[in-house]
Amino acid sequence: MFQIINNFLLKVDDFVWGIPLIVLILAVGIYLTIRLHGLQIRHLPKALKFMVKNEEGGHGEVTSFGALCTALSATIGTGNIVGVATALVAGGPGALFWMWIAAFFGMATKYAEGVLAIKYRTIDKEGHVLGGPFYYIENGMGVNWRWLAKMFAFFGMGVGLFGIGTFTQVNGIVSAVNTFFDPNSAHTVMLFGTSYSWAVIISGLILTLCVGLVVIGGIKRIAKVSEVIVPFMAIAYVICCLIILITNVTAIPAALAEIVQSAFGLRAAAGGAIGAIMIAMQKGIARGIFSNEAGLGSAPIAAAAAQTKSSVRQGLVSMTGTFIDTIVICTMTGLSIVITKSWNIGLAGVNVTINAFQQGLPFAPQVCSFLLMACLIFFAFTTILGWNYYGERCLEYLSNRNKKAVQVYRWLYILAIFIGPFMTLEAVWTIADIFNALMALPNLIALIALSGVIVAETRAYFSEPQEMQEMASGEHDVVSVNEEE
Repeated sequence: MFQIINNFLLKVDDFVWGIPLIVLILAVGIYLTIRLHGLQIRHLPKALKFMVKNEEGGHGEVTSFGALCTALSATIGTGNIVGVATALVAGGPGALFWMWIAAFFGMATKYAEGVLAIKYRTIDKEGHVLGGPFYYIENGMGVNWRWLAKMFAFFGMGVGLFGIGTFTQVNGIVSAVNTFFDPNSAHTVMLFGTSYSWAVIISGLILTLCVGLVVIGGIKRIAKVSEVIVPFMAIAYVICCLIILITNVTAIPAALAEIVQSAFGLRAAAGGAIGAIMIAMQKGIARGIFSNEAGLGSAPIAAAAAQTKSSVRQGLVSMTGTFIDTIVICTMTGLSIVITKSWNIGLAGVNVTINAFQQGLPFAPQVCSFLLMACLIFFAFTTILGWNYYGERCLEYLSNRNKKAVQVYRWLYILAIFIGPFMTLEAVWTIADIFNALMALPNLIALIALSGVIVAETRAYFSEPQEMQEMASGEHDVVSVNEEE
């Protein structure tokens, strides 16, 4: 039965993540890069400066850095650790190259999302700032396009409930815990006709309880904690990867050469080069989008809450999220896996990255496994909470802010966490890929339709003197929600 379901999901995944969508995602990023004259290169230093320098004044509920951390808490997760490994196993080292390409153009896409998030955000009657693709579709493209906004909200809710927010994160956590505490599955129990390790059962129950306590009580409980945990764990993870790269520095040139050769099918058998390229592109771009979420439209939901007076300034800050997530963290993971040859030894999922840590770090295997397990748990836990926030905002828009609907969604979210450990790895990632694709389509359409607005805002901002840029005001962009909506 499970095999039939997996085969069906794979067919759907191959269709939605086929050549048309891959071309569309890259085309939107390339189009925005051209229209913005390579903004992600020219203004990256300024973006990194704005990232750590909060703006005074302006509407919003959290600082600009806080909004970025909220977005990163939902972005940096199993995609950086498990997703990269899955991409390399399925598509070869070349998948990492296509992740870089997707991230480079994705930075322009993420910038555009941040600009529109601030420009078209709204304030409800209680004074809360609300924003995201559903608002810039409706307020920017017009009420006649509300159906597209609702489509995004529906798929966004699905991504949180069935994709990035639950199954993939839970599966990554319990797999890491099981590998560390019960690698040989010596202590098992039969459930649903399948044998599961007690480590999986117990960790799944604890995770469900922790998520439930936070989600039912309100996600704001962990907002300040995320600002500390996410940067700390990201730095700790990067340090671990840097140790692997430094201790294997002589192997880096060969690894980079292998990545590029694999990306263009140069190592494929005769006649299989095109197929190898397509697989590497498909897996690399799909996992890249899964990891940095550029084009999905999730990050603008968090960006809209930033305390800022300039849409362009927040767009630059949002852009750094893709840089940190993929160009930095995913690259560290990918190089570690390629250098240690962990991608082609028959392992799957988190075990690929665990093997890379064990082979590359000058520590005992148990210490390496514990370090990766700790990073994965913290990353994935904050991602679960972050995507619950995104999913709730999507449902709020879809149900006209119906509080009962949100409560039901929270319980369904907790249920998804509970059953997550019992989903097969292949099915988990396939479902996530499908919902990612469906969520991206309405957002990409909006980015193309509103590209003229993005360019106009950007030109107006950068045509001002430096001191005027710092004082640029976007307060006129904030409008009130129509209570009769």
